[in-house]
Amino acid sequence: MPTYLELKKQAEDLLHQAEAARKAEIGAAIAEIKAKMAAYGITVDDLDGRKRVTKGRKPRAVGVAKSERKAGRGEAQKSPKARKPVAAKYRNAETGGTWSGRGKPPRWLAAAEAAGRKREEFAVSQ
Repeated sequence: MPTYLELKKQAEDLLHQAEAARKAEIGAAIAEIKAKMAAYGITVDDLDGRKRVTKGRKPRAVGVAKSERKAGRGEAQKSPKARKPVAAKYRNAETGGTWSGRGKPPRWLAAAEAAGRKREEFAVSQ
């Protein structure tokens, strides 16, 4: 069985090999990216996701919410709309836990379905 020091040396050697392989593959990856950029007419400026600014328009503040940009111009910042809670569509009779049917199912429902029960068994009667 190899010793700790032998394993550590092997790990260091593997890290050096991995870095050498990465450096060798970088050239091919860059060439592929450049070819695709040329084929689609993409520039480096297009890569950051911002829209191009046309003449006569001021560039928008990147990473700032619209409400924050407006708030700086003397307009009051609006609060987000309050949403009504969604009615429960499924109920666990044992624990009383409910689920609206939106998003990821709760653990109790996922476990019951994994055990072979059907989701309709937990439906709340309307």
